[in-house]
Amino acid sequence: SHISKIENGQAAPAVATLSKIAQELDTPLSWFLESNLHNKLSIVKSTDKKLKIGNKDIGYTYEALANRPRFSKVEPVIVTVLPEAEYVTPFTHSEDEFIYILNGSINLYYDGELHYLEQGDSAYFEGNTPHIFISADKNKEAKVLTFFIQNTPL
Repeated sequence: SHISKIENGQAAPAVATLSKIAQELDTPLSWFLESNLHNKLSIVKSTDKKLKIGNKDIGYTYEALANRPRFSKVEPVIVTVLPEAEYVTPFTHSEDEFIYILNGSINLYYDGELHYLEQGDSAYFEGNTPHIFISADKNKEAKVLTFFIQNTPL
C-alpha cells in the first residue's frame, strides 16, 4: 500500500525506501533523483534546483546535486535534516555512504553506536549496516552533503 501511495503522490519516500525499490528494479538510486538522464555534462544552477524529495513526516528532504547518466556509481545529494525529526529505527541500503556536515550538527547512529558530528565533520560507512542520522539540535536543521556510492564486486 505504501508503494501505491508513493506512485499516486500521496506519500514521499525516504531514501532508504527508494534505495530498496531501485535495488529490486536493478536501477541506480540516481534514476529516481534526477530529471536529465542523457547529458555527459551536468550543471545544476542554484536557481534551477527544484527537485526535493521527503517531508517533515520522515524528517529529511533530499536535493539532487547532479543530473548524471543513469548508471553513475556516485550520487551526490544534500540532505536537510529537520530539527523536529525523531529517532526512528535505523535502516540499511546497498550503497556505501559518505557524509560531510555543511552546517548544524547531527547524531549518527551506526551499528548501535552514537556518534556526534558537527559542521566540518565527515563519515564514510557501509550502507548495509543499520544507521540513521537526526539533528542533534532540536531548534536548528542540519545540512549534510551526502554521496551514495554503489559497490562493485572486485
